Amino acid sequence: MSGPPTLRVDTDDPTPPYEQLRRQLVDLIHAGVLHPGDRLPPLRQLAGDLGLAVGTVARTYRELETAGLVRSRRGGGTRVADGAAVPADERHRALDRHAAAYLRQARLLGADREAALDALRRAWPAEG
Repeated sequence: MSGPPTLRVDTDDPTPPYEQLRRQLVDLIHAGVLHPGDRLPPLRQLAGDLGLAVGTVARTYRELETAGLVRSRRGGGTRVADGAAVPADERHRALDRHAAAYLRQARLLGADREAALDALRRAWPAEG
């Protein structure tokens, strides 16, 4: 994994932390940000970085393995499985879901279209 993506757990979210983490990793794999063969952070490292119990991260990795998205090997770490990437049309659907969620939040904050788009422009890296 080059330049690891940022993973976050929201303690105010009623969704269990392992599920928040699982969803983020699924999205990164489906979006092609994580490629087959990319190594996920070691359990203890990711747990420490996110302030989670090691068992929470282990559960996330087990669920991803059960879904066929990653493979774990003792001494070899956990890597994105071959064939885990998703076709472009599914990536578009995932992006549409995230955009709709952002739009809902922007509207709850009272933002109009231009304010929401301006926030995206500010958040988008200059080089991207």
